[in-house]
Amino acid sequence: MNIAARPQKAVLVTGGSRGIGRAICAAMADPAMPVFVNYARNPQAAEETCAVVAAAGGKAFAVQADVSDHEQVQRMFLFIREQGYWVHTLINNAGIVADTIAASMSIEQWRSVLATNLDGSFFCIRTALSTMSARKSGRIVNIASVSGIKAQPGQVNYAASKAGVMALTRGLARELGRYGVRVNAVAPGFIETEMLSDLRSSEKGEEFLQQTAAAAIPLGRLGQPEEIASVVRFLCSKAASYVTGQVITVDGGLSV
Repeated sequence: MNIAARPQKAVLVTGGSRGIGRAICAAMADPAMPVFVNYARNPQAAEETCAVVAAAGGKAFAVQADVSDHEQVQRMFLFIREQGYWVHTLINNAGIVADTIAASMSIEQWRSVLATNLDGSFFCIRTALSTMSARKSGRIVNIASVSGIKAQPGQVNYAASKAGVMALTRGLARELGRYGVRVNAVAPGFIETEMLSDLRSSEKGEEFLQQTAAAAIPLGRLGQPEEIASVVRFLCSKAASYVTGQVITVDGGLSV
């Protein structure tokens, strides 16, 4: 594309190389609006996601950045602009866990989770806002978690970060509505992704998941990444044109 031409709309999905992020990228596949697949450390997985988007009828580009680093976020947005696009739809999905009880939690475990999950969302939003506001158009969806509503033991850092994402969403919605920018969040429950692999690796962890699904989740099962992605797609669509400042919980009833 001629970079001197007027930039075209694009989608940016952070943490898009696998799991929920990959499902979101596939759901957002649209020949008229390419998807930029952000990754931090695994370019091969990001390229695999790009192939998934292409198979779904869209176009995708992989772009590296650790979203906890403000300078890397700025370089990522510059790269997108150099390709001839501006971020019209931002989906903040990048997230990490570092679970342990509070008494044993290191300062690094606390800071790293807050830096990626909360700071990273803010850095991307802050960088995207100038263009969205100037064009009076934009969509932001933040991936929160049911842990921000109903915290689990051993996840105080993760719960705090996701509760912060929810508050960030609501505050931004009030600030940005006058610019035509809608901001919403999706709060997944237990979803079948790689993030559960550590929990599944132990007999006790697998037993916990099975008991949770059977006893605590009214629908009686874990969720699938595609079930989160479909809600994200709705929030980014014209069908949700009067929806902003909302946190949509997709957890099979876990938080009820």
